[in-house]
Amino acid sequence: MTSPSPRPRLRHLALTLRDPARAAAFYRDALRMEQFHQDPDGSRFLTDGYLNLALIQHRPDGDVPAGFNHFGFEVPDLGEVAEEMKRYACPAPVRRGGDRPFAEYRAADPEGNWFDLSEHGFLPPERNRPRAGESET
Repeated sequence: MTSPSPRPRLRHLALTLRDPARAAAFYRDALRMEQFHQDPDGSRFLTDGYLNLALIQHRPDGDVPAGFNHFGFEVPDLGEVAEEMKRYACPAPVRRGGDRPFAEYRAADPEGNWFDLSEHGFLPPERNRPRAGESET
């Protein structure tokens, strides 16, 4: 009998904000988070070393309101998760583009809530720690 693959791990939360720079300063100063990425639009990405916080720049002319935006799971096997999603009539995860290699796929739950899926973690590749059972080389 084969054992199930490791459990997916919640690794990031995303907020859409009017002033991500101010919020990033707050999280750095008050909660000692480390900023590891900034997009050209002003979005900021911070980590406490375990969970990442994406502070996405709100666009007044966009269709995404300010507030909670999405969450993200690090998964051991994207194909396995995609297969399981079919049982709930959810669309297949979609490859994301852009300059965020740490958010590989976008998906939605049965209620339409967005979440990201990554097999490689949510820090830039050079900052990701190996998963349990993987070597550091």
